[in-house]
Amino acid sequence: MPVRQRIQTENAPAAIGPYSQAIKAGGLVFVSGQIPIDPETGEFVAGGIAEQTERVLKNLAAVLEAAGSGLDRVLKTTVFLADMKEFSGMNEVYAKFFSEPPPARATVAAAGLPRDARVEIEAVALVSE
Repeated sequence: MPVRQRIQTENAPAAIGPYSQAIKAGGLVFVSGQIPIDPETGEFVAGGIAEQTERVLKNLAAVLEAAGSGLDRVLKTTVFLADMKEFSGMNEVYAKFFSEPPPARATVAAAGLPRDARVEIEAVALVSE
């Protein structure tokens, strides 16, 4: 088995550029930042931070599932927000997707996100080899 295994699914937006949706290695899966693109249409979801956060987390869940993992196995996330004033709106939706204990998390303001997204989330999760 290769040391690093590429994870790819049609249930999340395709990678645009020289990166993978996720890489599985050593019992972990490292999921690239997901943005609020509906994989069926290739378009951004309509709405504000709540709708965008929900789509991002659904995309993240799809990649994790393709890797043999899930949101319940996430160890750490990094949330990138275009505007920290939208933290509470993102946080309210985020809380609905993670069971206790929630993963460790960092949230940072980003000067710009791909395709002018309001939110992007990456994750590291446990996976069985």
